[in-house]
Amino acid sequence: MLSPSPADAVAARTRRKISWRILPFIFLLYIIAYLDRANVAFVKLSMTTDLGFSDAVFGLGAGIFFLGYFLLEIPGALIIERWSARRWLARILVTWGICTVLVGFVRTANQFYAARFLLGAAEAGFFPGIIVYLSHWFCKQDRARATARFVMAAPISLVIGAPLSALILKATWWEIPGWRWVFILEGIPAIIFGFVTLFYLTDRPSQAAWLSPEERDWINAELELEKREKRRSNQRSIWASLRQRNVILLAAAGFLANIGGYGFIVWLPTRLKLVSGLSISLATAAAALPFALALVSLWLVGRSSDRTGERRLHAGIPLMVAGTFQALSVLPDQPALLTIGWMVLTGAAIFAWTPAYWVLPTLMMGESAAAASIGLINSIGNLGGFVGPSVVGYFSSRHLPEWTGVIFLAVCYWLSAALTLMVRLPLQKGPPHQG
Repeated sequence: MLSPSPADAVAARTRRKISWRILPFIFLLYIIAYLDRANVAFVKLSMTTDLGFSDAVFGLGAGIFFLGYFLLEIPGALIIERWSARRWLARILVTWGICTVLVGFVRTANQFYAARFLLGAAEAGFFPGIIVYLSHWFCKQDRARATARFVMAAPISLVIGAPLSALILKATWWEIPGWRWVFILEGIPAIIFGFVTLFYLTDRPSQAAWLSPEERDWINAELELEKREKRRSNQRSIWASLRQRNVILLAAAGFLANIGGYGFIVWLPTRLKLVSGLSISLATAAAALPFALALVSLWLVGRSSDRTGERRLHAGIPLMVAGTFQALSVLPDQPALLTIGWMVLTGAAIFAWTPAYWVLPTLMMGESAAAASIGLINSIGNLGGFVGPSVVGYFSSRHLPEWTGVIFLAVCYWLSAALTLMVRLPLQKGPPHQG
């Protein structure tokens, strides 16, 4: 058996070092981020009872996060591309931690709307910023797996957050209701890790003292080669890139997928309680089950996408599957256990599309144009997080049948899949990396 060449050994060692240095830390940051945006789903039943909020008020408040999020996505991604990832991410973490704590003190519907809006504005730029940051460290053949490992933090956050929030809900310290403690206690880690980020992250490989000179040279050469290839094939300016067909398709697809995803996540504990008859705390804890399975599907799809070099089908098929499982969960006259099974399978599918999807814009344009496009795609896409919970809440407050909201979410997934499959990619030279 042939031993690897010195160049191959340097490449393998560099890629391994970068993965172990960066991915676990940003993974932890995204766990905190996703929990702080989604924990409102876990407190819904207690919070609305305590404050007298209708389903329409709760759905609007849960979704309004994404209106604030919309405002700073593109500037945030460009700041990370052109300035400093660690400083900007640290700012984001500290401010969103403070805003999460503030949600624990709301008493009126308007206060709830304002606090959630500010939380979204504070967190804006984090996700697209991380996607841009990964493109500074990972070659295109490794990027879907790196993205998958990062995005896996979202379902893990929900797996952890559901039982953790259920436990905190039982707290009544100083006669403060447990749902308030959920926001207070789950907001503090973001503030702490904001300061840790300043000292731990490295902006670019050229600044990485933890890489040897030959390792820095290897990763810089690989990334520079990719930049030159994109510059030769695509000379669009930032603004021209924002108007191109693929960016519009991906933004629309992300918008529809997030309608389905956040509509499902925010109302999942409520649906589980309705179907199963469990107590509030048990229904909240049971919401972890779909996302535990999502860890497997997300990893498998990301790995398959990198091994084959194929992106569109690896994004489009999970979207179609998610919509189908959503629709199956409201078939009439089926046993409660089967309904719950379809909901669990929906949860497994709603994250699997993301690794391949987020590689697509990084393959189509240069650095600043890609950063701006990722910001635009994510900002428009996440407006779906406003629409999904709000529409389902509106349907519920109008006492419409449960299936109306669920089928609406399923159709959004199917349309998202169709738009994703319409994306046109530039021809790629050479075979995909087999790692």
